[in-house]
Amino acid sequence: MELRVLQYFLAVAREQNISAAAQSLHLTQPTLSRQLKELEEELGKQLMIRGNRKIVLTQDGMLLRKRAEEILELVDRTEKEVMCSDEIVSGDIYIGTGETDGVRQIVRRANHIQAHYPGIHFHIVSGDAVDVCERLDKGLLDFGVLLGDIDKIKYHYMELPMKDTWGVLMRRDSPLAAQDTVSPQDLWDKPLILSRQVDNKSGLYRWLRKEPSELHTAATYNLIYNASLMVDEGMGYAFTLDKLVNTTGSSLCFRPLEPELKLGMYLVWKKSWIFSRAAELFLEELRKQLEPAQVQSFGRDQSKTRNSCC
Repeated sequence: MELRVLQYFLAVAREQNISAAAQSLHLTQPTLSRQLKELEEELGKQLMIRGNRKIVLTQDGMLLRKRAEEILELVDRTEKEVMCSDEIVSGDIYIGTGETDGVRQIVRRANHIQAHYPGIHFHIVSGDAVDVCERLDKGLLDFGVLLGDIDKIKYHYMELPMKDTWGVLMRRDSPLAAQDTVSPQDLWDKPLILSRQVDNKSGLYRWLRKEPSELHTAATYNLIYNASLMVDEGMGYAFTLDKLVNTTGSSLCFRPLEPELKLGMYLVWKKSWIFSRAAELFLEELRKQLEPAQVQSFGRDQSKTRNSCC
């Protein structure tokens, strides 16, 4: 399977039309059609359904589209890293993270690095822990920022000093809005809107002191903005982290939990991952920023070698 053919396939998937894709690729329509037919024959699968007006991907076609995008993204990253100058530190750093105000510290350090190394570019990819770990495992991210429990066997990690505080996002006209904090008993009979992450929900269930079947879960979310819309429309009370939603001047308010519930924050990276010079510099600078007592990492010191983090 050639990379060139994968690019052809993605163009057709994007345009949903052979003629439009051929024009964007500067190919003739018969040439492109032949390449796609040969790809389907090579894989032994039908990848697309050719309609009168547009092309629709089959299930196998949608899987190939996802994998092709990942493959070509990894190839592009590899080419850029290998072609970087040996004299000037430059390149791209990819960081995956969930929604947390703690990312501000990461961004602050990134801004500091760019002031000294303008050739380094940062790419922040937002997603929950499932998304971040999946992209880490596939080599599409250099680092991930994870909250709460992490797999310390699977990843090298650095414990960050920032902590996130759990609370409840609610309407200002809610009876609970008159309180300074929210207790488990306050929520036992309320419609809840929870993060879709399994680890986060299990921690909240322990705090609530109830089994999931004993609670009223009205909805789940992975982006807090959408959860805030559900709250605003009166669907329920959203468990979320502090400082993610600016409630100033809005119909919503945030109340912390009592007893307090906090999440630790970790910078993680794949074991045996080979850092680029830019990624290695970022990790070194972040380590310098943190007090030694606040940092935990396993494996060899990246400051001594750029070839491995084992």
